[in-house]
Amino acid sequence: MTKKQRPINLDLMTFRFPLTAIASILHRISGVIIFFAVGCFVWLLGLSLSSPEGFIKASTIIDYFLIKLILWGFLTALFYHLLGGIRHLLMDFGCIEENLKLGIRSAQVVMVITVLLSILVGIIIW
Repeated sequence: MTKKQRPINLDLMTFRFPLTAIASILHRISGVIIFFAVGCFVWLLGLSLSSPEGFIKASTIIDYFLIKLILWGFLTALFYHLLGGIRHLLMDFGCIEENLKLGIRSAQVVMVITVLLSILVGIIIW
């Protein structure tokens, strides 16, 4: 028995993923971002509710540029995850027919709405 000599491609940058695969990967990444960021923001909320001094300290922390950037990234991930989840629910309930064309179109709609909401939140934060 001979072994097949197949080419091995270990360079992931040469793969061209379809839009639906990118949407799925981004949905998982946004979930991980939300999971880790929620703890930080719950701590910040607890600090702000602890006392008047805690509120002042929390509002001082939020004024930092890096914290605003993290908050903006968290909200963008939250919007994407929420919209992607709604997309999946609509497909599961049969409201969106499951075929390649509509899958690509719904992924595009989710991404465009996320970008628009991200810009809006960026304007509000800064």
